[in-house]
Amino acid sequence: MKKSLLILLIYIVSAVIFIPSIVTLLFSGQKNHAPSNGTKQSTTTVEVLSPDILNLDSQNALEEYIKGVVAAEMPALFPEEALKAQAVAARTYTIHSLNGSTEINPDKIGQAYLTKQQLQQQWGNHFSEYYKKISDAVDATYGEIMVYQDEPILAVFHAESAGKTENAENVWEQEIPYLKSVDSSLDKNSPDFEKETIFTPTQIKNAFTSKYGNIGLDIGNIYSQIQILSHSPSGYIQQIKVGNSTFTGKQVREALGLRSANFTVTQKDANT
Repeated sequence: MKKSLLILLIYIVSAVIFIPSIVTLLFSGQKNHAPSNGTKQSTTTVEVLSPDILNLDSQNALEEYIKGVVAAEMPALFPEEALKAQAVAARTYTIHSLNGSTEINPDKIGQAYLTKQQLQQQWGNHFSEYYKKISDAVDATYGEIMVYQDEPILAVFHAESAGKTENAENVWEQEIPYLKSVDSSLDKNSPDFEKETIFTPTQIKNAFTSKYGNIGLDIGNIYSQIQILSHSPSGYIQQIKVGNSTFTGKQVREALGLRSANFTVTQKDANT
């Protein structure tokens, strides 16, 4: 029978958000506060330029878009302060991605987004209740973004870490001064802190061959052909040898569809 491999992984989207400062940034460049009761914000819509591209040509259009982003990125049942923090992160990421433009493609920049129609289908009878909660969180942080040296930061985020976040250079091979490893030990209390995924030798070989070509993997002896070489100070795999090639933890994560570069590899059962 073929041997199986058990990969134990600690879930994290390998990115980190560090908050240098929060400011209010409007399209006019002037500071502003949440709209007054006289502002007809509820009538603002996001113009669809094509099936994939949205037009955010005003602050109110941006705020309306952010509601769809927050609703897609975080459950409406989460605490109000969490939704507010997500709104600031989403707004910052959006403005950073716009880079002066007013047109945005959520899929192209890796940002979740749901229209009101999609949210009505998803939430059903709870739509009014949930959408109001999301809207209140976005309105409470109207125009607020995070900046570093007066520029919007790359506000990446994750649900939970393996106890520490990771330096940007260990994820994207590019140093970003405000994306540094910090302690996040409370994440260990999460029920999803540790997960396991089982792969057969054939699945391992096919995954790597499909992405990286022939790397000399022998299905009959695959466990001995996987060797972790080094970890980052935060505990994530930096270098790992698979077959006759050396990869980063991120590359292995992508090849196998893992949610983390913090994992161990063990042989589960020699008889299966």
